[in-house]
Amino acid sequence: MTKVRALVLERQHELALREIDLPLEVGPGMVKIAIHTVGVCGSDVHYYTHGRIGPFVVNEPMVLGHEAAGTVVEVGEGVSHLKVGDRVCMEPGIPDPQSRASRLGMYNVDPAVRFWATPPVHGVLTAEVVHPANYTFKLPDHVSFAEGAMVEPFAVGMQAATKARITPGDTAIVLGAGPIGTMVALAALAGGCARVIVADFAQPKLDIAAQYQGVIPVNIGKRNLAEVVSELTEGWGADVVFECSGSPKAWETIMDLPRPGGAIVVVGLPVEPVRIDVAAASVKEVRIENVFRYAHQYDRAIALIGSGKVDLKPLISETFAFEDAVAAFDRAVEARPSDVKLQIRVAAE
Repeated sequence: MTKVRALVLERQHELALREIDLPLEVGPGMVKIAIHTVGVCGSDVHYYTHGRIGPFVVNEPMVLGHEAAGTVVEVGEGVSHLKVGDRVCMEPGIPDPQSRASRLGMYNVDPAVRFWATPPVHGVLTAEVVHPANYTFKLPDHVSFAEGAMVEPFAVGMQAATKARITPGDTAIVLGAGPIGTMVALAALAGGCARVIVADFAQPKLDIAAQYQGVIPVNIGKRNLAEVVSELTEGWGADVVFECSGSPKAWETIMDLPRPGGAIVVVGLPVEPVRIDVAAASVKEVRIENVFRYAHQYDRAIALIGSGKVDLKPLISETFAFEDAVAAFDRAVEARPSDVKLQIRVAAE
């Protein structure tokens, strides 16, 4: 174990920048990475404010952070595709390669997966981490560390777009213009959608999403979404509806939105059980897909960002120095309507 400085969630409502013992020995197949930039995720904030997410409870101090990019500083035995000095981002979930889920290619739903900043696993808001080389990905030279730290949430969007089985020219709806909703919209456009209707109550977030060609923002505090969709699709409905808000109320009218034979892709996790109108889904033969994190998406997400077809930089609202990490989390708790993604720069510059 090595004593390092990190952002530690001591318990609910209590964060501290302090030294903590972390395992930093580089074994076979592993690499050590000097962390540069880390994004503040909603799950990190939820652990801070609630101390738990479902069955995952913070029972002892835990380092936060799982959206990260940095530089390889040490390479373990058997690693050939990475070298010291490589700029990388890291997929934060480590599954059991022998599990049945992994052997089926669904390693994201492996019950034994160890995911950064999910109790009891420490996250990466610290100077250095050790990670499996197989889940560490090189960044193109022209892709910044800040963009590299955005690959993790964008991979969720990629997973959602893949589950949607988009056909070129499709019309999609995204419910929720937060960081994940906006990235789902961008992934849907990259996947072939001709247009994506993004719906939310927060006009500042809609204004950010509207910067992207192909996005149609709808403030559902002022307009009826079903009527807008009907007008745009001549009464037919959307090919795909991505539920990214996590709001139980979204399910009250969601079946009004997809076309017959369309799809609903569930990305946001409701905070309480929801009622689904099975009859309404049945008469349209609506397909319902679910998304839990991602699998096999990192390399494709990096390729899209590197190609310039997806620009995530406008979604970065503000970057905080590591010494101001607690302030960054307090800002995230405020949930300012104009904030999409906050980041923390760990490396001194």
